[in-house]
Amino acid sequence: MSVVQTHSLLFLSKQDIEDLEGLRSDLYVTAVTRALELHARQETVQPLKPYLRVDEENGHIADRIIAMPAHVGGDVAMSGLKWIGSKHDNPQKRDKERASALIILNDPDSNYPVAVLEGSLISGMRTAAVTVIGAKHLARPGFGTVSVIGCGVIAKMQIVSLLEQFETIGKLYLFDLNAEASSRLAAEIGLRFPQVTIEIAETSERAVRAAEVLITATVASSPHIPYAWISRGTFISNISIMDLHKDVFLGADKVVVDDWDQANREKKTLHQLVQEGSFSRERLHAELGEIVAGDKPGREHADEIIVLNPMGMAIEDISSAAEVYKRALAQGKGTRLWM
Repeated sequence: MSVVQTHSLLFLSKQDIEDLEGLRSDLYVTAVTRALELHARQETVQPLKPYLRVDEENGHIADRIIAMPAHVGGDVAMSGLKWIGSKHDNPQKRDKERASALIILNDPDSNYPVAVLEGSLISGMRTAAVTVIGAKHLARPGFGTVSVIGCGVIAKMQIVSLLEQFETIGKLYLFDLNAEASSRLAAEIGLRFPQVTIEIAETSERAVRAAEVLITATVASSPHIPYAWISRGTFISNISIMDLHKDVFLGADKVVVDDWDQANREKKTLHQLVQEGSFSRERLHAELGEIVAGDKPGREHADEIIVLNPMGMAIEDISSAAEVYKRALAQGKGTRLWM
């Protein structure tokens, strides 16, 4: 007896996702908070993500394709995969964004795909949500000054998400090696949030020293921010991973990661410290989900220097994409594809 294939899936373009309020932070803060709590309760499955590098010996650290599979449990269970490619010189050489991505969602009951989504928007916004969640637990209450190193697409998502979530922010410092990029971002942010004072810093040191919350959003392949520049009480969201010198990790009062196994690999700075015997799982303060779930404390003193070093987790993408998919079904968005 033959089985008639009548299965369909939903395709959601970047415009579809934007129409579903996919450029607003609330969706992602809710979805990522849920994913982190489930991660702390071990209600997720997340294999270590493989990196595909065509020229691993000589290529730039940002030149890779990553496969990120995950299953998120709980009330809205979903499985899936983010397939994300990146070339550091895409903006300059090809007039394209540095990273591109697709997210495939699979119904965990049958393992059939139910949706394919443009993934770069979701990926960038869920990364911004990680910073927001980190700031809620790890920054000083009522912080007013944010500094961002690197002024590309990801930086904009970080800034907008923080400004949407924290009304106390009144001063923004921007630094980029490309002065045009920082000027362009300052103009865009200034139009949308005229209440915020924006300074384009002449040096990265100026921006770093001024920060209560510091965000790294570069494609740096080697550290360039030393501990000596960090002011007491700073919360650092080290989303681009390679910007901080080793002494920042060793001098910080608390180091937090999203997932220890994911963070301790790929020859990143934290991994290097572990290999050298200078850092360990025991020295780590917590995984972010443990703090969100209330199992471990966040900030305890005003003068603590706290580093969040998130490698990025597939469960964040799948949880966020599942929320977008749920909204799309409810509002009739997207294009139906038949297999």
